[in-house]
Amino acid sequence: MDRQELAAFLRSRRERISPTEVGLPAGTRRRTPGLRREEAAQLAFISTEYYTRLEQARAPRPSREVLTGLSRALRLNPAERDHLHHLAGAPPGPPPGPPREVRQSLLDLLRRLPGSAAFVTSAALEVLAWNDLAAALMEDFSAVPPRERNLARRAFLGPHPEGRTLYGVSDRAEFARHAARRLRATAARYPDDPRMAALITELRSGSEEFARLWDEKEVSAEPTLRKTFQHPQVGPVTVNCDALDITDHDQQLVIYTADPGSPSEEALRLLSVIGTQEMDVHH
Repeated sequence: MDRQELAAFLRSRRERISPTEVGLPAGTRRRTPGLRREEAAQLAFISTEYYTRLEQARAPRPSREVLTGLSRALRLNPAERDHLHHLAGAPPGPPPGPPREVRQSLLDLLRRLPGSAAFVTSAALEVLAWNDLAAALMEDFSAVPPRERNLARRAFLGPHPEGRTLYGVSDRAEFARHAARRLRATAARYPDDPRMAALITELRSGSEEFARLWDEKEVSAEPTLRKTFQHPQVGPVTVNCDALDITDHDQQLVIYTADPGSPSEEALRLLSVIGTQEMDVHH
């Protein structure tokens, strides 16, 4: 435990937070920026005396529960939370589950890709956010419950909108292998996530194909660079596939684009017009 660095870090994080950010009155008699020590302690559910001793480098090592409270009270991002744990001599354990919040810059980016079908998936293959063209090409994700927006569940268990197996993709078998391998790696990273465990149990019991692929114990998968969707309204749409890792959130931004001047580009342009209905990006 590095008491001096821990004290300095806590003080710097406390001083950057304005009272109004955490619902406290700003007041007019504050001599220093940010929260007072007693306010930070209250938000962290610890005593003011103990928090003061932490900032004075005189306190014993804080427990993981105290560190969790401090992280929440001081609004630490994941990197800062990990740093706090290391300073306290208590390296952070694995996060409880795959992050499912999509940051605003990615939501804005989806809207700025009107000529591409783009969406964000979690490490558990949940579709977390999408643009209008992705909804028109695949399905209207806003019309189904969040639980059903999981691509692995769609691939192995259905239901299949308009009778299309996994949106009529040409690489359905390859995607099935990819999904099983990715979920196995994800389950290892988040061993304490009940949602991940429930998903794996559901897929293994409901799909012989998934159970077989799961039992192969493979964790690496070749990326799909090109695929064709059989769309009920515009026919075949062949797209290039790019999956960009969002490493700090363990997510992927998937972008489908058609070759310039191709019939598939025309089909995507037509889909952007007929689409589903006008809708915002959801997450």
